Amino acid sequence: MVRGNIRPGRGGQMRGGMRAPFKKTFIPRHPFDLTLAEVLFPKVAQAPDDAALTAALLKRNQDLSPTAIEQTAIANLVTKVQSVLDNLVVAPGDFNTCQLDEVRQVGSFKKGTMVTGNNVADIVVIMKTLPTKEACEALAKKVEEDLKNVMKTEVVTKADVLTTVMHDKGFDISNWQAKVRVLIATLPQNIRKLEPETHLDAKMITSHLAAIRHSRWFEENAHHSSIKVLIRILRDVTKRFEGFHPLSPWMLDLLAHLAIMNNPSRQALPINLAFRRVFQLLAAGLFLPGSAGITDSCEAGHIRVHTAMSLEQQDVCCMTAQTLLRVLAHGGYKHILGLEGNTSIVREMSVWDGVVVSSMEPVYVRPDEKKEGEDDDDMEGVDGEGEDDLLE
Repeated sequence: MVRGNIRPGRGGQMRGGMRAPFKKTFIPRHPFDLTLAEVLFPKVAQAPDDAALTAALLKRNQDLSPTAIEQTAIANLVTKVQSVLDNLVVAPGDFNTCQLDEVRQVGSFKKGTMVTGNNVADIVVIMKTLPTKEACEALAKKVEEDLKNVMKTEVVTKADVLTTVMHDKGFDISNWQAKVRVLIATLPQNIRKLEPETHLDAKMITSHLAAIRHSRWFEENAHHSSIKVLIRILRDVTKRFEGFHPLSPWMLDLLAHLAIMNNPSRQALPINLAFRRVFQLLAAGLFLPGSAGITDSCEAGHIRVHTAMSLEQQDVCCMTAQTLLRVLAHGGYKHILGLEGNTSIVREMSVWDGVVVSSMEPVYVRPDEKKEGEDDDDMEGVDGEGEDDLLE
């Protein structure tokens, strides 16, 4: 009898007369999305008039947008700092402490999603040389000196006096009205050469390089005005509701783009429908284990952005969205937008036209809190991948 390969059975392949355990293949799936499945679920009644919601969204966006004075102040400071840094790239002169390769604007100012009261613009400086702490301090002093030389020909008031502050990411240059955060990075091939005691943190530098990729992607794919409006509103919502705190600016950028542009018509959805869709997707489990989520188009390896959150944070985010979605369905949009009420609607029971909306309960249980003999939670250990929060 000739010994040959044994056909694998349902329980796994036979090895030495023993049946090997079957390894389940993890296949992420997209949660139910009414916008994509609208053809299969025809409406039985006419949709309610969302004119009031649309007006509230536009008003909230206007309230959150920087004023003309703020925009002018930050734009003037960014232009001056950018000009000085560009000159150091092209003609460094006698400045040889470090060599600059490229200067890029990133963040909310570059994308046009800045929120009033946060007049901070981000600029990433890529060094050809290794970013030592001494080199960063020397660059900060050089930029400050060149800025003061430029401003000698201008009428300078007390509000225009510049201050420079060093930090672990680079340095800040600010006046009374605006601030420019200069973030230090280096060439990708230099990252492996960094030493924690001498150079800036490699993890932070990697996030600065990622911020450049994010800005490029945003400029090419998310330039629609409705996306910028939705991002500004979502940033305010995530700031006020604790369950949404783990959502990074990059997650919100991708979420807003998905809610507005990913639909059968490939045309931008109205802002009111997109706003509702965000809560529908999060409540359906878009950012839960097992979900396809949103793939980070700026990173290799098909990384899903929500895996940067812990399992507990994913659960709380979904739970918060489910509660707010029910509030939104019963006309409580003013409480969600911050026009009325407060954030207690997530934690306490509320009544809307006779309908009681109570807060949801968390599902995830930490392993150290499980009782003896209790089965492992479905949410634990589903995802083996992870990603650090990317700085904006």
